[in-house]
Amino acid sequence: MALGPRLDLRQSQSLVMTPQLQQAIRLLALSNLEVEAFIAEEIEKNPLLETGAADPDAPPAPEAEPAPVAEFEGNEYHYEGEPLPEVDASGGEGALDIDANGEDFHQDSAVDSGRGLDGGLGLEGIGTGGSAEDGPDFDAFESGGVSLQEHLLRQAGELLSGTDLVIATHIVEQIDETGYFLSPLLDVAQRLGVPLAEAERVLGVIQTLDPAGVAARNLAECLALQAKDADRYDPCMARLIANLDYLAKGNLPALKRICQVDDEDLADMIRELRAYDPKPGLRFSADAERVDAITPDIFVARRGLGWAVELNGATLPRLLVNRSYYQELSSGPQDRQSKAWLNECLQSANWLMKALDQRARTIVKVASEIVTRQEGFFRHGVAHLKPLTLRAVAEAIGMHESTVSRVTSNKYLACERGLFELKYFFTSGIQSADGGDAVSAEAVKSRIKALIAAEEASKILSDDQLVDILKGEGFDIARRTVAKYREAIGLGSSVQRRRQKAIGRAA
Repeated sequence: MALGPRLDLRQSQSLVMTPQLQQAIRLLALSNLEVEAFIAEEIEKNPLLETGAADPDAPPAPEAEPAPVAEFEGNEYHYEGEPLPEVDASGGEGALDIDANGEDFHQDSAVDSGRGLDGGLGLEGIGTGGSAEDGPDFDAFESGGVSLQEHLLRQAGELLSGTDLVIATHIVEQIDETGYFLSPLLDVAQRLGVPLAEAERVLGVIQTLDPAGVAARNLAECLALQAKDADRYDPCMARLIANLDYLAKGNLPALKRICQVDDEDLADMIRELRAYDPKPGLRFSADAERVDAITPDIFVARRGLGWAVELNGATLPRLLVNRSYYQELSSGPQDRQSKAWLNECLQSANWLMKALDQRARTIVKVASEIVTRQEGFFRHGVAHLKPLTLRAVAEAIGMHESTVSRVTSNKYLACERGLFELKYFFTSGIQSADGGDAVSAEAVKSRIKALIAAEEASKILSDDQLVDILKGEGFDIARRTVAKYREAIGLGSSVQRRRQKAIGRAA
């Protein structure tokens, strides 16, 4: 058979991940605040998109879709608005319910894979950003923080000069974010060509600066500096700080002998020591994590015998397509390229509106199923939390498991019991000892925490005793599982808790 080029025709079917579909799928995994930022970017790029009036009494524009609300009793859902579209493989709205990483999809390139219910919960102001009547929220502005090094150098410049200031600057630059000076002072002296005694003297000056305890070389020195600053560094306190290992072990009799004090004086010293900051530099750390208030994406409230689920519309702008502006531009003189660009803007705006509406309805649908499955939690608390998986919710609502995973990522639900991440409601199960229904791992953790909180100082519960108690209450659980759950909720072993309670009684 001769070898040669030839031309063949083949016909096949494949699903193509268009950029618009990728964008819509990514929107599912974003929180409301992230969607708000995304919409702001799209408004800058697309002249046909604009935000609606902020006045809640203003009549809705024809393009604006109402926020979806689900009200239900038991498993019967009642949606306000149009029904959810069915799963559609043709690329319509229903195509959002897909597994983007599945093998059935063709990727165009490598980068393709890349007043409502809150009124009843007392959360009206969450995510609203302050109105004109209330004035700006000045607490929301973050001022430029001063670093620890800048704070220390500013003080050192007022006390030192010349060579001493040069030595002080070098020492301050070696202080870490927690406020400790861990570099060998001899290396600093040799590097600068100064006597060690002179470097020690300058370090002593730095150790008198604010915050108290800064530039210490170890924990004991840090606590001693703070005791001196508080004028509590007497010989007894000095001996206590020099023997912190005995305090860590809870060996109070030995400490009383070493410090030569009675029980009352030792308790006062321990109480004073516990009030000191072991890491004084962190309050100036530029890398310290900033704690931001979490804005809920979903509200859940009681409605008669059932529940109502609603998106937090206060965190999402009212997006509109300016069709009058489109008509004005399209009616004017324009070349083929401008006309194509204008049509592309209109199609992109329409698709974004549909994607946002589908995202909202999908979130409400998933959240409603979670509320149905975990109704015992919403009525009675964490002890009634049931085991739940993403697959179970996906099968119940007829969606793909990956869609449910995206919907539950980075989103928080507010109810009368507090604020919870949607992932919180998906937990593994512990089998019942009597063959009944399995219990959520979170419910077991809550019970372990309650048992330990109620234990007496003279009757600390070991992990084996916790296992026996839990089995008596119907939880079939192993000792290693109890230890894992105990550590997960930040509780120490029985030995550590006995030591802490002994120190607490002394303090």
